[in-house]
Amino acid sequence: MPSVSAGHALDLEKYLKSLKGQPLEASVNSLISLLKRRQIKGSEPCAVATAHILLQVVARSKWHDVDSLLINVSRTGRRLVDAQPNELVIGNIVRRVLGLIRDEASEDRGDAADESASDAPTPTDIVPPTSISQQWTSRRFDSVNHAAPPSRPPIVSSYSSINPPKSLFHLLSTSPPADGDVSPFRNSGASTPTWRGNSSQIHALRSEVIDGIEEIKDEISQVDDQIAASAEVQIHPGDLVLVHQPSTTVERFILRAAQKRKFTVLIAMAPPRRLHAAESQHTTFRKKLSAAGITVVNVMNGGLMAYMSRVNKVIIGARAIVATGGVLADAGSAAIARAAKEQGTAVVVLSGVYKLSPESPFDESSLIEWGDSSTFVSFADGPLVCGAEIRTALTELIPAELVDTYITNLGTHSRDHLSSLISDHYKREDADFHIWEEADP
Repeated sequence: MPSVSAGHALDLEKYLKSLKGQPLEASVNSLISLLKRRQIKGSEPCAVATAHILLQVVARSKWHDVDSLLINVSRTGRRLVDAQPNELVIGNIVRRVLGLIRDEASEDRGDAADESASDAPTPTDIVPPTSISQQWTSRRFDSVNHAAPPSRPPIVSSYSSINPPKSLFHLLSTSPPADGDVSPFRNSGASTPTWRGNSSQIHALRSEVIDGIEEIKDEISQVDDQIAASAEVQIHPGDLVLVHQPSTTVERFILRAAQKRKFTVLIAMAPPRRLHAAESQHTTFRKKLSAAGITVVNVMNGGLMAYMSRVNKVIIGARAIVATGGVLADAGSAAIARAAKEQGTAVVVLSGVYKLSPESPFDESSLIEWGDSSTFVSFADGPLVCGAEIRTALTELIPAELVDTYITNLGTHSRDHLSSLISDHYKREDADFHIWEEADP
């Protein structure tokens, strides 16, 4: 993903400031509008905005149990995904928050179960040891004589049935929902306990979930620095490294390696229609590399094949990674990856874990974002463009077989390892939250 422009960063900053002064529904509608108009765009800004608005949903929306909180979050997330379906990170953050809620509710239930077990009286607290011994001897004698076992229930069970312990475990224990209760999780394999807690329990769960969302926000802010920590291992002295439309993540990665390595960087530039924008965008990056003693060469996309045989490594920043390992990146990246594969050059993809999506779309072309055709032709030349369909892609999908290594904030991974990362960060029941049927809270 290209570095976020000042305009988009300003829109995100203004939006985050506005969250304190307007109602929740107005904040949600404002974000939806900004996403539709692409005033907030790019993986990191969309992820940050989504995390902030979901935190507001947890903190300010009305809910009285886990299911109603899950419904509130999923409904808001569905609206955000519909506003900009090409930004897969929006759905990723929603799934992370839904999984966080389930984990916190399950932990509360587990803690309560431990408390209940520790508080429950032992048999020796009720019946003297001699009585227990006599009962055991009697049962053994009866079994030898093939007598029927005693019909009396176990001591602990009978005690619990008379004096049920008052604990959070019983409040959180699952019970069959009433016929009138409707939940999108009923048929999704969800194991989240259904409970209606008192105000203190709701406040505790709310605080835990908010803390978890804050951790997700911190993770997003630290991704670039954590990925850059692997730079010295990946880039060696004397390497010729090719980058395409370097994102902020790629820039930090290269600059970290430049602190202790001397190598050459080829920057694949955009077509001439965006040449001036690309030059102004990467000027600061080139100056920093030059100051570090790194040789920088600008190359047009059309001339890359002349250099590819000498390139040691291709580094690409991902907008998103789908479950199959395909990488959604800037248009032109797939051609570079294919050329690198033909020459036996390693292709390295940089991506935060929050960009790794559990989605595996059947129609991969649906992920491509199309831009303004007027960048290719001027519609002022009416007769020349009349009847012609002109499309320009802003993104494209790099097939998984063209990628050698994925570097995330959790380390270096192969394509086969992505499935374990997905299972670690997302719940199976939340994979299709955006197509759940509407349900009454």
